[in-house]
Amino acid sequence: MMPRVAFAMQPLLLPELFPLDLMRRLAAVAGIAGGVIDSFDGPLDADILITGWGCPRIDAAVLASAPRLRAVVHAAGSVKGHLTPAVFERGIAVSSAAAANAVPVADYTLAMLVLAAKQAFARARAYAAAGWSGDALPGVATPGDGGGLTGATVGVVGASRVGRLVIARLRGHGADILLSDPYVGPDEAAALGARHVPLDELCRRAELVTLHAPELPETRHLLDGRRLGLLRDGAVVVNTARGALIDTAALVRHCASGRISAVLDVTEPEPLPPGHPLLGLPNVLVTPHISGARGRELRRLGEFAVAEVERLAHGHPLHGAVHPSDLPHIA
Repeated sequence: MMPRVAFAMQPLLLPELFPLDLMRRLAAVAGIAGGVIDSFDGPLDADILITGWGCPRIDAAVLASAPRLRAVVHAAGSVKGHLTPAVFERGIAVSSAAAANAVPVADYTLAMLVLAAKQAFARARAYAAAGWSGDALPGVATPGDGGGLTGATVGVVGASRVGRLVIARLRGHGADILLSDPYVGPDEAAALGARHVPLDELCRRAELVTLHAPELPETRHLLDGRRLGLLRDGAVVVNTARGALIDTAALVRHCASGRISAVLDVTEPEPLPPGHPLLGLPNVLVTPHISGARGRELRRLGEFAVAEVERLAHGHPLHGAVHPSDLPHIA
């Protein structure tokens, strides 16, 4: 019997995640319930629930009204925001498109690292302020003289999906890569193309530091005032992971001194209130959480979700399976 699929997400996301050709693929293996659920206020007559950003919390009460449900396929990243332990306790299969969403995050991160390594932000500001005669711009003196990633020492904090993709991209640019992750040893780090070092050593040695750790109690303010103080003069911190990984007040102090710079796609709090110091510092670039899939990139997540439903329909293993044991270590 063909499984029945329902959608739970922000309704406006549906056509971007699942354009007509993907909906046709989905309809070939599953019956599709009408409409998009944005609140669970009635029975859920579906075997598979495809979720996305804006999905309401799925708790025991919701599950009680969904006796057929046997799988949740998340067409986005983390499932922690909308799945409660009751989902796993009932034995419902869970999948996430986090691997697909990691690709645009890694691409964004690499772009920021390339620009930071070339000191593009500082040079652009100097150009705007003082003009450019074709000679070296005044007031721009940093490690490596802004020579790009080749030979630059880059510290990667966290061998997550995104972290591993970033390492692979950095290898292609000839960077010297340091990795700090408590769950990765020296041999695995070497296999990835990096050198495993303690976080304090990474902070002391890296010209560029990029964060890819999950937000957990033990990672809150991973870069605190002390570790930010270990960074060399001219270092740049890039954060596309979670804002809470950095002590915001300490970052303001260190960046306000002009000693280090930052590129932040995530912040704590998020969003930053109007007039926050980080928004006005000339050596800090803050973007509004745009590194993950957006616009045309959303299709990649829809393709992953449709492929997962096809695998479920044919009795094949899920490629994005999430298990309860994964939860303490994922974003």
